Amino acid sequence: MSRLLTYVGSIVLLGHGMIHLLGTAVYLGLADVAEFPYKTTLLGGAVNVGDVGMRVFGVLWAVAAIGFVAAAGAVLVDWDHWPLVVGAVAIFSLGLTTLDYTVAYAGIVVNLGILVAVVYSYFI
Repeated sequence: MSRLLTYVGSIVLLGHGMIHLLGTAVYLGLADVAEFPYKTTLLGGAVNVGDVGMRVFGVLWAVAAIGFVAAAGAVLVDWDHWPLVVGAVAIFSLGLTTLDYTVAYAGIVVNLGILVAVVYSYFI
């Protein structure tokens, strides 16, 4: 992979991880963000998980954030297994963003883009 793509890819992964920290802060009740309101439901209000469920959901968003930082590092150092790490974290994140698609729809698009890039990297 070219160095420019390596740097751009790492920055995208880091940025996406930082956005996951926003979800963590909201769902753990650490911050109020108008565009990302606290709620106790997922899947567009179809499933009520309560306060405890949302706290667990917030912790899972932190796990995704840490995963994206690790994935960015794996890409940056050109670790042999970086596609596996990036793909796994993006799939995990895709699950989280899909559960909260009403506010995290952009994350769905970013995760799909990351997965396309990982698959594409096998063919170039």
